[in-house]
Amino acid sequence: MRIVAILNRDGGTLRTMDLEAFGKQAVEIFSRNGHALECRIVAGRNVETELRRVADTRGIDVMLAAGGDGTISTAAGIAFESGMPLAVLPAGTMNLFARALQLPLDLTAAMEAVAAGEIGAVDIATANGRAFVHQFGVGVHARLVRIRERMTYRSRIGKMLASLRAIAEAAVRPPEFEAEIHTRNGRERLRVSGIAVSNNLLGDGHIPHADRLDAGLLGVYMAAPISTWALIRLAVDVLLGKWRTSDAVTEQEVEQVTLSFPRRKHNAHAVIDGELIKLAPSVTLKVHPGALKVLLPRPTQAGAG
Repeated sequence: MRIVAILNRDGGTLRTMDLEAFGKQAVEIFSRNGHALECRIVAGRNVETELRRVADTRGIDVMLAAGGDGTISTAAGIAFESGMPLAVLPAGTMNLFARALQLPLDLTAAMEAVAAGEIGAVDIATANGRAFVHQFGVGVHARLVRIRERMTYRSRIGKMLASLRAIAEAAVRPPEFEAEIHTRNGRERLRVSGIAVSNNLLGDGHIPHADRLDAGLLGVYMAAPISTWALIRLAVDVLLGKWRTSDAVTEQEVEQVTLSFPRRKHNAHAVIDGELIKLAPSVTLKVHPGALKVLLPRPTQAGAG
């Protein structure tokens, strides 16, 4: 197969690497597995443009994206729109989609697994038509991201520490708001501190990501109004993968859900795959079973943490 790799030089661990050497290693690994790989090193601000250029070019069989969760989410959305198969390399802080694909988190091992893999299909979700591979969130999660974006960090560890500081700051006055949740089972109006909707159901025992991406379901997770200490405990439970034991969280499994916010503030935000966006008065979220073509890793080499 002819594969074009877009390497986000400003993304995740790639910003500290010798990308010319990394690219040569990637070409050798993919060539050994019978593929022709071209690597393009691109500044973060130009990644989306370059991904769209690749998706629109005839004769390319697979588009490969290397970077953090934001880069991978953007690439997945473009692959979903264009129908071009996507391959991913985990080079971010959390690498949530890569984990869901059961990719090794070591970059060399991930390249070996992907190069030896085969094209398959996984689910992808949309929020008012915008694609996401991991999660849409409003309330607590959006506030955490908004606080963290005001902070300066230059490494994976720095980002993780910034996230912890953001949790502490958000816990001083946890958000609380009204939301209407409309599914095929009816409509209910709730007061919550946060709502998260995931592409497939989140697994247990690890940081939140789906254990499979082919169930054709959204996970809808709602946190009741919460105190400062309860929010801190919940944040710890989330990091440890024990959040389902919290009395504050309820969950539903649906194929589609519409969230409405009758008293939404004009500056309210949501977060989609880690990126802040303006919160619309109403958001319809759908899962699209098997709609994203992906170069899946060789099963015998899968096994990310």
